Amino acid sequence: MWAKRAFIVVLSVMVTVTGLFTQAKADNPKAREIMEKVDVRDDGDNIISDVEMILIDKKGKKREREMKMFSKDYGEDVYRLIFFLKPPDVKDTAFLTYDYDGEKDDDQWLHLPALRKTKRIASDNKTSSFMGSDFSYADMTKREPENYNFKLLNELDVRGHKCWLIESIPKTKKIVDDYGYKKFLVFVRQDNYVVVRSVGWVNKGNDLKYMDVKRLKKINNIWTRLEVTMTTKRGKATRHKTILRYNNVKYNQDLSDDTFTVRTMEKGL
Repeated sequence: MWAKRAFIVVLSVMVTVTGLFTQAKADNPKAREIMEKVDVRDDGDNIISDVEMILIDKKGKKREREMKMFSKDYGEDVYRLIFFLKPPDVKDTAFLTYDYDGEKDDDQWLHLPALRKTKRIASDNKTSSFMGSDFSYADMTKREPENYNFKLLNELDVRGHKCWLIESIPKTKKIVDDYGYKKFLVFVRQDNYVVVRSVGWVNKGNDLKYMDVKRLKKINNIWTRLEVTMTTKRGKATRHKTILRYNNVKYNQDLSDDTFTVRTMEKGL
């Protein structure tokens, strides 16, 4: 799928849905340059990591899951395979995605061992929740800068680091429908071009999704997100929250092409 003070800034620049696409016609060259640098930032290759997923409902009740993630670049495309390890009710569930660069629709599959079934995620279903989390299937892929218009709104600090605040609006209704958001505000760190916060206006309903990178660290000289939260809010009320924690992140591993296949997904670890 970008500080209390920062969210106040966000609220101060909110706009109504009416006229979004009219406003989106004006693209700011400086903002586009920043977002293109975000897109080409070195985020590593041949990656293996352990992932904790914590799901928190509106009453504060938690459910915890453990996963293993594999990722490999194929030119500008990125293939990613995730296995669920715990708890027993999701063990051996697997998710495979081919994140293509450009206009080609991404391919995604979900293997459900309890049903002995692998289903392809249809393009019109990618805005739905990924395994009960606040992330959608579309959030599991990157967004192409050419599909958005950008506007530089402000400069501010997030956790002591200077950031650009950029408004991102889809160019077409198709992009809104495919990814499920009418608009984003993204916070980009000026020293490394990492999106450390974002606010997304969900297309259907009145929810906002707040993404926040809680921990960021250099591993093998690559800025690596180690803890990310996604919080779904309606007004001031939190509806749900997901925490992702990445552990034992290793780059430049020996990952064969056979790793990223439906057959491997169905076979399991």
